[in-house]
This record gives sequence, C-alpha cells and structure tokens, in this order.
Amino acid sequence: MSALRSTISSGIIRSTSPTHSLLPAASSFKPIKNPCLPQTHKLFTSNSNTFSAPKRGFTCKSQAIPSDNSAPEKVQELHVYELNERDRGSPAYLRLSQKSVNSLGDLVPFSNKIYRGDLEKRIGITSGICILIEHKPEMKGDRYEAIFSFYFGDYGHIAVQGPYLTYQDTYLAITGGSGIFEGVSGQVKLHQIVFPFKIFYTFYLKGIGELPEELLCKPVDPHPAVEAVPAAKACEPHATIANFTN
Repeated sequence: MSALRSTISSGIIRSTSPTHSLLPAASSFKPIKNPCLPQTHKLFTSNSNTFSAPKRGFTCKSQAIPSDNSAPEKVQELHVYELNERDRGSPAYLRLSQKSVNSLGDLVPFSNKIYRGDLEKRIGITSGICILIEHKPEMKGDRYEAIFSFYFGDYGHIAVQGPYLTYQDTYLAITGGSGIFEGVSGQVKLHQIVFPFKIFYTFYLKGIGELPEELLCKPVDPHPAVEAVPAAKACEPHATIANFTN
C-alpha cells in the first residue's frame, strides 16, 4: 500500500507540473497550399479566424429592353394587289383527300401577279401553297393554312404564313425576307375581294429601312371591278419595277 500511495502521490505531483501540449505552437503553423484554390485569395484574415469567402465577379445580362429603346418600333405600310388573270395555270387543286368535297389535306399550289396598291405598276408575283384545314359549308368557304412569298424583283421578297379564310379577312405573320426586306417582321392583312382571283394586302412592316418610293402609293379602294392599268398589265417599262419577278 505504501508503494501504491507513493505512485499516486508522484502522479499527482507530475500532473501539477507545467503542462506540455501535444500540439505544436500556433506560430509553427504554415499554410497548406491547395492547388485547387486560387492563390490570390486568403481564406483567413491575418488578425482573426473569421472565414472570408473568395471574392468573385458576377454579372447578369438583363433581358429587359433598355429605356432608350423603349419607344415603339416604326411600322411601315405597303399596299399590294394580287390578281389572278387566268394566264398562269393557277391555282392547281390537288385532292389528296380523294373526296368529292374540299377536305382536310387537299393542297392548292398557286402563283399570281402582284401590282402596286394604285394598280399602276407591275411589281412581281406571289408563289406558294395552301393546305386545306377545314371545309366550312355554313360559310360557303374553306379555311386554309397558307405558306407563300411575295417577290419584288431586285428588291427581294417577303415570306408569310398563317390562316387564309375564303369568306373573311385574316392576318398572316411575316416570317422573313431577303434583299431590302432582310430581317423584316410584322403582319399582313389579307382582304378577300373575289375568291380566288382578287386579293388586297396591307403589310405592316417592322425592322427594316425606309421603303423605296417606287413601292409606295395611295392605294385604290378594293372592289370587285378592280383591274391593273393597261400599261402595267402589258409590262411596259415605265409601268414595272426593275427586273420585276415574272
């Protein structure tokens, strides 16, 4: 027992002696370099142990229209008559439905002459196709999906797509263009005069430069008896645009 007391006593004496930590002094710490972290950022400040996240740049592109561009985009009107003068073999009716009445899926390719809104200048042709969507006997007509273009000679062309109803006015989307019409958007109003021979179009054009004066005019009011002037029908030089599409 005396030996045990001596051992315990010596242990207590040793425990009251200055403590020696198993960890090295703080001054002996050296920062460990992590190759995955940018070396220009310090994770700890020099005067505290407060964590400091690396500062990184952050940008966000706003989809909002800048205030200086908030004004409505300019809309230009263009008036065109489409006349079927029964000299182009148009339209061609393809009864893919194989039914005796107009039915879903029937196709109608077409190409007609177009004149400036005052009917004094031949300006080109239309070219496209209509797909029959629904026969409307109660309206004595049909609903088509129309996909076609207006060709204006050296000026380029305008492509449109949308509903074509043989019994009322419709609006079609302008889907693009070429030449002076490159980048065009907007819509076109289709006014049926005499199906399928006479149609009056009013284009509402956006996203392009000023239209040439040669294409602009005060249009003739649409009515069933409208006809192009004889000089335009005969394609005389002064009554056509340059290199008009035929």
